[in-house]
Amino acid sequence: MKSIDAPQNARSQRTRDALLAATREILESDGFEALSMAAVADRAGVTRRAVYLHFTSRADLVNALFTYLSQQEGLAESMSRVWEAPDSVAALRAWVAHLADYHPRLMAVDRAIERVRLGDADAQRHRDRVNEAQISGCRRVVEWLHRDGRLAEGWTVEDAADFLFGLICTELFDRWMQMRHLSARDVERNLWAICRVVLVPE
Repeated sequence: MKSIDAPQNARSQRTRDALLAATREILESDGFEALSMAAVADRAGVTRRAVYLHFTSRADLVNALFTYLSQQEGLAESMSRVWEAPDSVAALRAWVAHLADYHPRLMAVDRAIERVRLGDADAQRHRDRVNEAQISGCRRVVEWLHRDGRLAEGWTVEDAADFLFGLICTELFDRWMQMRHLSARDVERNLWAICRVVLVPE
């Protein structure tokens, strides 16, 4: 039997999601500089009071953005294909496929954050959280390669993880996809060629 609070909770979750969707839209269209509680309220079509019922501050709002974007873009499902791979090289291949598919969908938000992060504590905290999640995933893939004896000679786990982390670069994707007009499939092919030759040569 559903709780009597379920409809209210469902409405509350819809409002929260609408606020986070509005936050994403503002970042993508107007930049981080335009992000304020009032702007989010206007974009979501709610009162400013409604925003504060869900988020105590802009910092709180931005802190919730990482989880929201991950859920909206299917991060857990995408990464599950990496962790369920039959071996470490297949996991690296799946990680490359994940990166080529997932990262381009978040590049507009990434650009907005990157432009201001050095002067905006909220943006920097978001960037730190993203970086932590990314480097953790990279390290996990590389540790698997190392355990399987597939990591190329001369690499430490930490250095190889940093190498993979460096490939999660919006500027790199911009150059390939915006300047050179490569497709996501082309990007995946290029990334895998790099990783295969550098990290797991036969």
